Amino acid sequence: MFTPFFRYIRRLFIRNREPYLALYRLLGFYPNDPQIYRQAFVHRSSTGMKDGKAENNERLEFLGDAVLDAIVADLVYRKFPNRKEGFMTNTRSKIVQRESLNRIALKMGLDKMIVSSGKICSHNNYMFGNAFEALIGAIYLDMGYGKCCEYVQKQIIEKYVPLDKVIHKEMNFKSNLIEWSQKNKLEVVFDLVETFTDKEGSPVFQTSVSLMGMPLGIGIGYTKKESQQSASKMAIQKIRKDKEVRLLISNLKTQIDGKKDASLHGLPETGEDPRAEAASVDDTFSVPPNF
Repeated sequence: MFTPFFRYIRRLFIRNREPYLALYRLLGFYPNDPQIYRQAFVHRSSTGMKDGKAENNERLEFLGDAVLDAIVADLVYRKFPNRKEGFMTNTRSKIVQRESLNRIALKMGLDKMIVSSGKICSHNNYMFGNAFEALIGAIYLDMGYGKCCEYVQKQIIEKYVPLDKVIHKEMNFKSNLIEWSQKNKLEVVFDLVETFTDKEGSPVFQTSVSLMGMPLGIGIGYTKKESQQSASKMAIQKIRKDKEVRLLISNLKTQIDGKKDASLHGLPETGEDPRAEAASVDDTFSVPPNF
């Protein structure tokens, strides 16, 4: 009954209270074992040894990944009781994918807490998302599943990725474009236009996408996948918003099918809030910083 009170009093008299206070500001609660949280922020490039064991965050990352998957699946399941498995799987993946975890970690300020002997870049680097997963693993070991679940819901989901907004954000534009093209028996081709480096020496990829030989989009990113997604997003928005583009595609389909006025089967989905689709097509193409 009095354990939390005595635990608080004990912390008041600890010589080095700053680690406790720093963790409290990050977590919203006082940890039982600060050491495990410090380990969560140690990148493998700064691995130390203790009792013959490597001390870095890789094992905690492994654990946190599994725990986070379970917690997010639970939250999505309860939030959307009438939705099917595919929807729930897609929603969960939007939250726990590496890019999303990286963004969350940066918003939390974890990049300032990571111990690493190498240079840290803010892009194309999953070190931050990995540290976030390690943090979840540390909370689970230190406080248990219930407290960990509460932390993810209140400190992560509600603050950074509200589920009502997540469902309107579609990440896999390439998959949607390909699925739509297959339904209409139209060939989609992705071509790597060029590869270059930014000012920090990181590789950058530029990819174009065409439909039956007709260019529809171009995208750049720090991975081939990212550049393909960007190109696909531009292509989808052109198809949805430009009547002339749809007419050209219909004509191509007419030639392929050998029928007059062959109609298109629907439009490729964006998965975004309809209000967001009012944005111009040109806004979908952006150049990474530092060029």
